[in-house]
Amino acid sequence: MATKRKAKKRSTKPGKKRIPEATANYDKALRGQLIEILTWEGAHVNWKTALQDLPVEKRGVRPEGFPHSPWELLEHARITQRDILDFCINPKYKAPEWPAGYWPKTPAPPDDSAWDQSIRLFEADTQAMSKLIENPKTDLFAKIPHGTGQTYLREAVLLADHSAYHLGQLVLVRRLLGAWKET
Repeated sequence: MATKRKAKKRSTKPGKKRIPEATANYDKALRGQLIEILTWEGAHVNWKTALQDLPVEKRGVRPEGFPHSPWELLEHARITQRDILDFCINPKYKAPEWPAGYWPKTPAPPDDSAWDQSIRLFEADTQAMSKLIENPKTDLFAKIPHGTGQTYLREAVLLADHSAYHLGQLVLVRRLLGAWKET
């Protein structure tokens, strides 16, 4: 006589979905890759390296033929990153005026403390975005409730793309200003 196997009991609690192991692994890998592209130094430099040791007198200089100074690129990247993060987490989000609200008003920082503060805020917002992405409660494929169809995944990729674009510009500006040491 054949014996009956006892079926594993599955949770019937509302909101408790059992995620297949392979899906959970893909989810974790995706989150890891998204965080990595916001923070890594793989095939190119990261923001910390690109900003380090920039002479104070070069921070507000626009190289000939280039529309932005290092300060403008740093502040624009910081403001935009904060905007994307705010869009993701703030149900009362209001976009800054385009384009003026996304760029500093002057090519040079008002003082050294403004430069240092911009770097600190940029790093803090990078970490905040990383934590949002890393949080398994953040459904990367879910539409942002107060958006118009955007997902958290789309915003993370948008931020990574935008950041990489302006990071490349910063390195170019430093080269044009003679303020870049090849590594």
